[in-house]
Amino acid sequence: MEEKMNVLFMITDQQRADHLSCSGNPILKTPNLDKLAKEGVRFTSAFCTNPMCMPNRATILTGLYPNVHGVRSNGINLPVDVPTITRALHERGWHTISIGKTHYNFWTPSYKKLPKSAESFDAWKAKKALDNPVKENFPMPYYGFEEVELSVGHGNLVLGHYLDEWLEERAPNLAKTVRNIFNVDNFFTLFCDSFIPEELYNTKYVEERTIAFLERYVKGDYGEKPFFLHCSFPDPHHPVCPPGKYKDMYNPEEIELPKSFNDIKNLYNHPFLGAHLKNAVFRGALLRESTEEEVRKFTALNYGSETCIDHSIGQILASLEKLGLADNTMVIFTSDHGDFMGDHGMLLKGPAPFNGVLQVPLIWKVPGVSKPGVSNSLISSVDIPKTILNLLKIKERQHPPNMQGYDMTSVLKDPSVKIRDRCLIVQDEEVGPKGPMRARLRHLITESYKLTIYEDVEGYGDLYDRKNDPDELKNLWFDNELKDLRLELLDKLIHEDLKIQSRYPERQGAT
Repeated sequence: MEEKMNVLFMITDQQRADHLSCSGNPILKTPNLDKLAKEGVRFTSAFCTNPMCMPNRATILTGLYPNVHGVRSNGINLPVDVPTITRALHERGWHTISIGKTHYNFWTPSYKKLPKSAESFDAWKAKKALDNPVKENFPMPYYGFEEVELSVGHGNLVLGHYLDEWLEERAPNLAKTVRNIFNVDNFFTLFCDSFIPEELYNTKYVEERTIAFLERYVKGDYGEKPFFLHCSFPDPHHPVCPPGKYKDMYNPEEIELPKSFNDIKNLYNHPFLGAHLKNAVFRGALLRESTEEEVRKFTALNYGSETCIDHSIGQILASLEKLGLADNTMVIFTSDHGDFMGDHGMLLKGPAPFNGVLQVPLIWKVPGVSKPGVSNSLISSVDIPKTILNLLKIKERQHPPNMQGYDMTSVLKDPSVKIRDRCLIVQDEEVGPKGPMRARLRHLITESYKLTIYEDVEGYGDLYDRKNDPDELKNLWFDNELKDLRLELLDKLIHEDLKIQSRYPERQGAT
């Protein structure tokens, strides 16, 4: 019988596509991911389906667009009855395990008291679980994962199994400090100093627990089952506070500002962005207008966090080799979305037409299948789960029903192959139970152009030439010579948006 392949799926939080040295970054050092890129396929045109944590992570788990799986914005729990690829793999004999961040449930307090969250800050902070689905009440299996070692939060402020079990055992006084700080600190600060040493930081937790699983696996603790291992790092998402030597590894004065940095003043007149920039509703997390000093420091600290993660990835990949698992383990590295990182004078994320938050890093290595190289082929996060199942030879009738992505196996076999001619990115952003922000955007990406339209702004959009204007400084929407192109892209966007709409409830009767 042919041996079934394992999967090591590694994901970071809010890491730009160009924050890898192999993607041309002249300052950041990521030697271990560079090595993986040389051995696999590195995608230069990989895009999220939604540039927010929860919607895109749910898409990667389900193979569905946000309007179908239901997590259309942060703060909406992924329904427990939505089919996932982890459930499909479990049913076909894989052992499924998640280590680190999942973010399939909301973290912050709910607007209504009824919804419960297995990843709630307040519930994990409490001494006892009571009626909350946390700690001893954590719901297992969790969206198809048979094992879960959970981290909830970022930087110094991380709860979950990381704090209750791992950090509590190694440094109980430090664990107490983390709990106390959660009561007074602002989780949405931009950056801070890490009081947690490297060996106890959340990145080390994900590394150590991942390697511990691999060691248990080769000892035979899981029998003959192959594994699907979801290895998820909470960083470099803010608050950014790389530990130890990583804090000062990069000098803010050496950080070059983006060419579009001073474009922020022009955005004040943008029909959609202008109002949100002038009256920022959630400056701690969305559309944060920034300064030169802040951008340089934030970028340098991001680089420190990303190099720290790269080191841990190197340790994990070395263990994969040492334990004899590398020749039969598919390895994937990506992120859930990007960050403005000074583009157009902004930091973080939020509803905007700019590439920094929409494009993600993606490296994919499949032993015996993938041909090393760099692919310019368009690929979306929604394609990842379907491609995984096909690579694992799971029959389509055994997939979760109605998966919406493309199988990109042929691109992995030949990086020059093109399957998609467009990617659709949906954005349904809300802050507050009834505002002050309720925004819907649609982005269409083609090989040459990117088009963005806004729900409440008629007769206007953003159109950028991806090849000739990579800094996105010239909006071509009103260029009369490109009127036919604009109409063509709008037509494609409309039809792509129609294609992904849900067909629920399902028809029951014949007439």
